[in-house]
Amino acid sequence: MSKQARMWLSATLAAALAAGPALAETAAKPAATADTSASDTKADSKPAETRKVAADTVVASVNGTDITLGDMIALRSQLPAQYQQLPDEVLFKGILDQLVQQTLLQQSMKGKLTKRDKLALANSERAFVASLALRQAEKAAVTPEALKAAYDAKYAHFTPATEYHAAHILVKSEKLAKEIKAKLEKGADFATLAKKYSTDGSAQNGGDLGWFQPDQMVKPFAEAVEKAKVGTIVGPVKTQFGWHVIKVEGSRPTKKPTLAQETPELSQELAKKAVTERLAKLKDGAKVTEDIKGIDPSVLKNQTLLQ
Repeated sequence: MSKQARMWLSATLAAALAAGPALAETAAKPAATADTSASDTKADSKPAETRKVAADTVVASVNGTDITLGDMIALRSQLPAQYQQLPDEVLFKGILDQLVQQTLLQQSMKGKLTKRDKLALANSERAFVASLALRQAEKAAVTPEALKAAYDAKYAHFTPATEYHAAHILVKSEKLAKEIKAKLEKGADFATLAKKYSTDGSAQNGGDLGWFQPDQMVKPFAEAVEKAKVGTIVGPVKTQFGWHVIKVEGSRPTKKPTLAQETPELSQELAKKAVTERLAKLKDGAKVTEDIKGIDPSVLKNQTLLQ
C-alpha cells in the first residue's frame, strides 16, 4: 500500500472512528431506555438472516464496476494494527467507503494515464508479485526443523570463552591517570572519580563497561583485563583512545545461547540463503539477454523520455 493510500485510508477510518462512540451510544439507547413499549414488540419477530457470502460476493457497484467482499478483506489485511482493532461495523463502513472513492477516482482517470503512470503501475505490480515469490521462498526455508538444524550446526563445537565485567576511567595524559590511580589506592570511590575525570560515555555510569569478551576491546585494554585479578585496579594502560585506569569487577564463562535467542538471526540467515538460491535457480533456468551497449547510464535522469 502506497504512502498516499495509507494516509487517505487513515483519514477515512479516523472519521469513521470519530463516529464510533456515537454509533455505540445510539445502539445502547434502546436497551437503556426500555419501558412498557417493549411489550408491544411482536413475539414472533425474528432477527435478520445472515447472508451467505464468498470472496466474490458483490457489496457495491460503481458505474458497473463491482466491489467484492474479497476486495474488502484484502484491504483490511493491509491495514496497520491499530486500525484492525476498530469495531467491525466501523471498519466495514470505512473500508467500503475507501474502495468506492478509489473506484470513482480510478474511473475518472480513464484514458488520462501518461506513459510515466503506466510504467509506474507496471513496476509496482512487478515488485508486488516478486515480493510474494520471495516470501514464499523464505517461508518454505524457515521452518522449526531448519532452525534446529542450523542451531545444532552452529554450536556443534561450542567451547565456553571467558567474559569480563570492568569499569574504567579514560583520560588524556599518563600523569593524570597515575594521580587518579593513587587516589583510588588511598580509598577514593571509583565511580565518583570516573564521573569527574573520565572523557568517554561510560563516565555517567561511573565508568562501568558492563560485560564483554576480550575481542570486543582494543588489544592493550583486553590484555590488561585478562591478566588482572578480580577486584584489582590496573593501569595506566595506553590505547589509541588515551590512558585507562581499569577496575576488574568480575569474570565468568560464556554460556551457549538458546535456540530461542538465536532464532531471529538464524531466521535471517536461512531466509537470505533461500532467496539467493531461488534467484540463482530461476536465472539458471531462464534465457536472459541484455542489450545496453552504447547506452549512457546518465540517461536514467532524462525524464523527457517519459513525456
